[in-house]
Amino acid sequence: MAMDARKQRILEAIVALYATDGEPVGSGLLASYFDMALSSATLRNEMAALTKLGLLEQPHTSAGRVPSSKGYRYYLDHLIEAPGTTSLGEEDRAAIDRLFASMDVEPEKLAQSTARALADYTGCAAAATTPQAEDLCIAHFEVVQVGRYSAAVLAVTSAGGVRTRVARINTGLTRTDAEQLAQLLNRSLTFVAPEDLSPSLTAGLAMAAGQRLLPVVLAAEALVRTRPQVSLEGAQYLAKMPDVRTNLGTLLEIFSDNEAACDLIEPDGGKITATLGDDLDPPMPNCCIVSKRYLAGGGLHGTVAVIGSNRMEYQRLIPILNYFAIKLGQSMSGKKEEQI
Repeated sequence: MAMDARKQRILEAIVALYATDGEPVGSGLLASYFDMALSSATLRNEMAALTKLGLLEQPHTSAGRVPSSKGYRYYLDHLIEAPGTTSLGEEDRAAIDRLFASMDVEPEKLAQSTARALADYTGCAAAATTPQAEDLCIAHFEVVQVGRYSAAVLAVTSAGGVRTRVARINTGLTRTDAEQLAQLLNRSLTFVAPEDLSPSLTAGLAMAAGQRLLPVVLAAEALVRTRPQVSLEGAQYLAKMPDVRTNLGTLLEIFSDNEAACDLIEPDGGKITATLGDDLDPPMPNCCIVSKRYLAGGGLHGTVAVIGSNRMEYQRLIPILNYFAIKLGQSMSGKKEEQI
């Protein structure tokens, strides 16, 4: 049985109506949606055909229909147009512009602020990563004495971001120690790729620094290995969604592992990507992750994502996500606002 244009319009309408009310859609409501252009009998027949195709489900014998996971997948792959920012109203644009105008431009804080703002704006959970590139590395180190027994290791990336890690020195740290350590790190660890951090390099640095200052060396190496950092915000919104809140524990467990979280929300290239929870491992039924890559200049890119029910209002949320991605990329790269 083929999907003709009428079946596609009916599936699209059921997705929209179910997103609005969260109730199974019956033929009477659907007829009203189409301004009675199609009779209830015709709609019932088409809904039965869509059910046979596996695109709709009937929760109860006397109930209307709801989209199945297969139905959502068909909708996302074939029916929804990937709207650009032109689909976003001026009121939304202005509101999002104001949100970004008030954010801290430091990359880690900017990613977290973006995720928080996106979550509050959409009423879903949201996530954002700091920017990354294949050749991103540390360009400069500083070691700062923090109290008598601690050192803050500051690393400036080749993209201008700053990473920080604190090391504990049980025997105490002097200002001279900090200066000499910074010189050692800048000679040995700048512009070093993570995969080039070998045991022999670590052993050489440990010998040069001395055993008592080894924690600073290890902190610097950890900064070299650091992957993009991901921030999850708005988990409380998922807790209010009956169809997805049972997945909250699984989601939080994934986001406790930075690498797993980055992989979870990674989009398919430059396209807006919608991943249904049934396609994940482990599965998160009734959940959907919609993600978009942002470009931060200099070959750097990151990800911003909305996480919610698979019956989210895609036509409203995708343009919002797209504009957040553009604004985050502009803010990360330091570009002035331009006409988009």
